[in-house]
Amino acid sequence: MNRLIEPRAGDAEDDASSTKKRSLVAIAGSLLGEISLAKLVVAWIILGLLPAVLLGLAPLVVTAWLSKVSGRFSELAGLGSVLIFGLVGAVGWFGVRPLFRAVERSFWSLNSLAVQPFYALCREGLRHFAERFLPHGASEDARARLRAATSLGAGLAACIIAACIAAAAWPATRWFGQIGDLARPMHLVVPAFANAVTLMCGYLALASLAWGVADASMDQPRDIKAFDEASPSARRWRVVHLSDIHVVGERYGFRIESGRAGPRGNERLVEVLETLARIHADDPLDVVLITGDMTDAGRSSEWAEFLDALSCHPALMGRTFVLPGNHDVNIVDRANPARLELPTSPGKRLRQMRTLSAMAAVQGDRVSVFEKTRSKLGKTLANALEPHRKAITAFADTGGLRQGMRLANIWADIFPMVVPPSEEDGLGIVLLNSNAETNFSFTNALGLVPEEDIRALLAILGRYPGARWIVALHHHLVEYPRPARAFSERVGTALINGSRFVRQLEAESHRVVAMHGHRHIDWIGRCGGLKIISAPSPVMEALDDEATGFYIHTLAAAPDGGLALLKPQWIEILPRATRAATV
Repeated sequence: MNRLIEPRAGDAEDDASSTKKRSLVAIAGSLLGEISLAKLVVAWIILGLLPAVLLGLAPLVVTAWLSKVSGRFSELAGLGSVLIFGLVGAVGWFGVRPLFRAVERSFWSLNSLAVQPFYALCREGLRHFAERFLPHGASEDARARLRAATSLGAGLAACIIAACIAAAAWPATRWFGQIGDLARPMHLVVPAFANAVTLMCGYLALASLAWGVADASMDQPRDIKAFDEASPSARRWRVVHLSDIHVVGERYGFRIESGRAGPRGNERLVEVLETLARIHADDPLDVVLITGDMTDAGRSSEWAEFLDALSCHPALMGRTFVLPGNHDVNIVDRANPARLELPTSPGKRLRQMRTLSAMAAVQGDRVSVFEKTRSKLGKTLANALEPHRKAITAFADTGGLRQGMRLANIWADIFPMVVPPSEEDGLGIVLLNSNAETNFSFTNALGLVPEEDIRALLAILGRYPGARWIVALHHHLVEYPRPARAFSERVGTALINGSRFVRQLEAESHRVVAMHGHRHIDWIGRCGGLKIISAPSPVMEALDDEATGFYIHTLAAAPDGGLALLKPQWIEILPRATRAATV
């Protein structure tokens, strides 16, 4: 039958959120026309205003309490007064402790929401502008010098801007409170907010200088042009690195970013797995690592398609490890980038629980959860989730707000996940969650590794000093030493604290390889001694009739206890029709 419109080929609606078919300006225009301003205001109050007020109130509450206690103490005398003061102090400490923790959480919330992104925006904006003046074909050395100079310039610029804002807010600050202020709490909102602005901007002014100097003095990223060599007797591991599969839930569905500029359905994933199964039968693989974005929007139907495809190859599934990408947990609405959900909405928690459920199904008995409070490996993922099974199941069934709040800490506590080395000098894997907290589809791609997760990673490496490690995350650690096509590639998708992450790993870099996805392109390089591997997407950058591919990496034990990266094997995935014609 001659159809007027071929439904299997899609139409303009499939390109509504596609950055391949529409410009960011066009998408932003649609966003402004459809965004819910009421939700936006409430979200900013919860995410920004309330933490700021709480942070600013802290010095007022503490000084008011201290003045009250000191006044009582001055009226007393003798040993009894000392004991009473000690008792009051102990009660105050335990009473203030929850306030201190809340203030600490507010500080780091504002840091990840505004402070670090502001510095990253200055740094990458200055780099993007400065690189326009580099001559075509500029050397890596020239690009590295420019990156270092712009890092220092960004630190100075952010420091000056933050200092000016702090100076403007200073006249409205108030640092000493009185018990009588409790009778007029609304009068404290403005000074509390001014206190928070001053504190955060003062911190940004000092921190940005430190970050700028550190980023300028660190080794800049460079391409790896010569791979390592290893003796024939050296222990080797064959690692398949996949990323950004973007499984859709419809047979003829298109993906958010590519729209009709990419393949439809999930046939390309089936071809990848069938190819891997044949390779594994001939030359066994050790690890299949998928660094995020297994799904296109974190929907149940997409996870079902992914798990069904993987379960058809049990030998591969038993070697597969996955970690969350931004499309798995941060997409609010795949058809509408203007969609905003409130921080209290159960939608984000539901996507997180779906992801945890899928990760447990793939690797639950083969990965351990690192207990941050005890700084040691704990239960397997499956065992760690077992006490929460009923609560997660009930929440998935009803999506209740109260049930979702009770599950709030599970997601943060479950990372990092660790595949411990089988021998003291073997190969281990650390799986990180690098997705920044966001409730807005248009900013879904930002990355941030929490400070406590960085400390946990270093503790893991320290517990196995003779082992080699793959550190896996979704977002790219550094911008590659090549011109960026658009500014959005630098800021909209980057790991905000990526340079700090690299610096923290420098001491262990000889025995670590970092693997990530997110950018959909392949890059194999280094930053100082740290080798960094970016996986191309085998589905996102080609049409149905075009070839894609991925790498199988060979890692080897180096004689000095390090981890050697040998020349990788490129596996090309031909379209099914082309492959059938060549058989």
